[in-house]
Amino acid sequence: MKLIASLASCMFLVVGCQRYEALQLTTAQTQPSLADLTAKAAHLEHPLLHADGIDVRAAVETTGLTPDSAAIIAVLNNPGLVAERQRRGIAQAQLLEASILPNPTLEATYDPVTGGNTLGAVNAWSVGPNWEVTALITHDAKIAAAEAASVSVSLDVAWQEWAIAQAARKAVFDAIALREQLQATQAVDQQLAEQAKIVRDALEARQRTIIDASVADAASAKAHADYLQARRDFRHQQLALNQTLGFPPNMELKLADSTSLPESLALPPESELAGDLDTHRLDLVALRFGYQSQEQTLRAAILGQFPKVVIGIHPGTDNTGVQSVGLGVSVDIPIFDRNQGAIANAKATRQQLFDEFNSRVFESRALTAQTLADIHELTAQISAAEATLPAMQKLVDVYQDALSRREVDAFSAASAQNDLLSRRIDLLKLKQQLADDEVALELATGRSLMNKHSEPATTQPKQPENR
Repeated sequence: MKLIASLASCMFLVVGCQRYEALQLTTAQTQPSLADLTAKAAHLEHPLLHADGIDVRAAVETTGLTPDSAAIIAVLNNPGLVAERQRRGIAQAQLLEASILPNPTLEATYDPVTGGNTLGAVNAWSVGPNWEVTALITHDAKIAAAEAASVSVSLDVAWQEWAIAQAARKAVFDAIALREQLQATQAVDQQLAEQAKIVRDALEARQRTIIDASVADAASAKAHADYLQARRDFRHQQLALNQTLGFPPNMELKLADSTSLPESLALPPESELAGDLDTHRLDLVALRFGYQSQEQTLRAAILGQFPKVVIGIHPGTDNTGVQSVGLGVSVDIPIFDRNQGAIANAKATRQQLFDEFNSRVFESRALTAQTLADIHELTAQISAAEATLPAMQKLVDVYQDALSRREVDAFSAASAQNDLLSRRIDLLKLKQQLADDEVALELATGRSLMNKHSEPATTQPKQPENR
């Protein structure tokens, strides 16, 4: 009995145990400093994003945000990505778990003499370890599955970072477009307000009719309403940009004056963009590794059909004092459970990943083709709209000059001014859509089209050896 107690004490002393530490939920958020974000940007490692020369403090406080600097800030500071990156730690923990073999068990018995012919009898005992040796059969397959899954998770997280970066780029382009719309509507609002005042003064001098004054006031009111709506839209977009970048709503962000909306895009041919999606789109590469992981999971499930075998060695003595070393073997009888449930689940999951990969490739190619077609049409529309602006501006100038000489009515001058404003806003919206399509194309193809340093995400995943 003392021997068994001593073995148990030694076991607790040898095995190291971790202590539980509580982690309390809190709504308090710590915002990293701009200097910290600049330092993190210098060490950013991503297959598609390059933060060379980006000063976060300068981008936020002085020079203003560009689409590229906003993309880097969003990857470093977006709260959703902080939680998303924890998946890497979970995958590493699962890899550690898969690499650990089952513990041996220690079996001990003690049979004291309690009655009968006890002359010369002693207390019998035995003690020895048992271990499931069949755990070695599936061990390598489980490790290979966990390794591939870990790579898949890491690439999928990188894809989520890329998606957030593109959302930040789109948010900046949309903010720039709305800022220009706000400036255009503000200019027209001021101009038509001044024009309405001139007409009202002329009405008091009996040089204009009440109809002219009413038309001028209506045009001014409409222009002011357009300005207020543009200001509301711009403010809403500013808040959306702050949220994407992970900054508080009350933080004022400046947009870089040097950034303008594109009028055209120089893009590679469609065959080049859609030909190698599975090596450029990080989510597709992640799916490949996920499929490889499931292949190994299925292999482990099939190997798991082998009945469990537990072997033990039990030295001891019987109640006559004779010492012996016993060898014990325990084998499962596979009558009911032949691991068929795990095999069926692994096969179904593998088929799901297979179908999902093909579906996503198909959708990516279709989206690439649709976006390219939209880009070509938008480029033609932008060119046509820009060609009409000089003539419309000249007509507005002529009407303004004629209005000052009271040669035309206020309605005609206001209509020409509103037509010009509508055309300019339409042009801004077309450019905004072109910029958004550029972002959509980068998401569809999984590559940075404006970055010459963009390389394929990774090569095809290696097939692990059957160990």
